[in-house]
Amino acid sequence: MRSVPIPVDVSKLAITCVKAPRPRVLNRDTGEIKTDKNGNTVYEVTVSVEDEFGRIELVKIGITGEPPIGVGDQVNAVGLLGYVWEIAGRWGIAYRANALLPVREAADA
Repeated sequence: MRSVPIPVDVSKLAITCVKAPRPRVLNRDTGEIKTDKNGNTVYEVTVSVEDEFGRIELVKIGITGEPPIGVGDQVNAVGLLGYVWEIAGRWGIAYRANALLPVREAADA
């Protein structure tokens, strides 16, 4: 199945970092860390996402390089995309962003 990126409109979402960014592990047995096509480390950040109706979900967002955010920071997910995946009858959505910035820095930019 070919995955087509789906842009996510974050304008009506409140995104909060709930777990510090950490390198994404590909293989727990070997400790292999995921890298992008340029060899840069891919980090994963667990965030809570609240929509305009008060519904909250926890999601992991992948990003190249360690983002300048910490637990409790309100986050602006720049260029957030969702990718639908399916493996052995299971499916889900993986998220990737171009940048994860604290809301205060995103407002200044």
